[in-house]
Amino acid sequence: MGAMSAIGDSSDSELASVDGRISAADEAVLPLPDPGLFRGDGVFEVMRLYAGVPFARREHFERMLRSGALIDLEVDRVALERDADALIERIGERDCLLRVVFTRAGRRVMVSEPMPNHSEPWRLASVLYAPNVILDGVKSISYAANMHATRLAAARGGDEALLVRADGTVLEAPTSTIFWAGADGALRTPALDCGILDSITRRHLVAELEVEQGSYSLAELRREAREVFLASTTREVQAVVAIDEADFEAAGPATRDAHAAFRTG
Repeated sequence: MGAMSAIGDSSDSELASVDGRISAADEAVLPLPDPGLFRGDGVFEVMRLYAGVPFARREHFERMLRSGALIDLEVDRVALERDADALIERIGERDCLLRVVFTRAGRRVMVSEPMPNHSEPWRLASVLYAPNVILDGVKSISYAANMHATRLAAARGGDEALLVRADGTVLEAPTSTIFWAGADGALRTPALDCGILDSITRRHLVAELEVEQGSYSLAELRREAREVFLASTTREVQAVVAIDEADFEAAGPATRDAHAAFRTG
């Protein structure tokens, strides 16, 4: 208990909760066996805390329940929210991330994480990707393909991957949605039925801005886009300056409008 008290007094230390038991993150223990660890069978969400207040908390928990329902996993929202309340209280008024995981074994896992630095514009490298139709709409903890796509992009000099189907259709980045504006000023993003995640940040931007949603090819994006940006819980709105060999304006008016819309949404 003494160690836990010391952790609770330090704003620089990360905390974890496993089935409601709070500890230092590096001391947390997950009982085994658990299909979540062994097979990636479970669902998760990542919330952003602004001075200890989670952004879009209700939407995150609702999507977690929808993800679970799509893979026949009954998510215990009441217990998760109770655990979240206790952990957020211990975290205090910090800006950080809160990762929430629910596994097939029914384990409730939460971890506070430091904010990543997404302040600089990024370069994307396109990576061939085949969406898993059976997991459409599921924010699954089976993220190995997404993470490997990022490594493949890094090997080609990119900061992040842009996932593209075999037919050339643009999807998303491994952990964020892509938007772009053409010479006509119209803002575009891939439609959900292309096989992308129903991002909460995407929802907020689509609700606040005029956004065309459809099926777009990589060639069309690289040829017609003037501005490109990524959007997600962790990065909010982040400018993209290049996709493969195509360059774009960094943080132009469409990107600035999107950032303002996120803040007001």
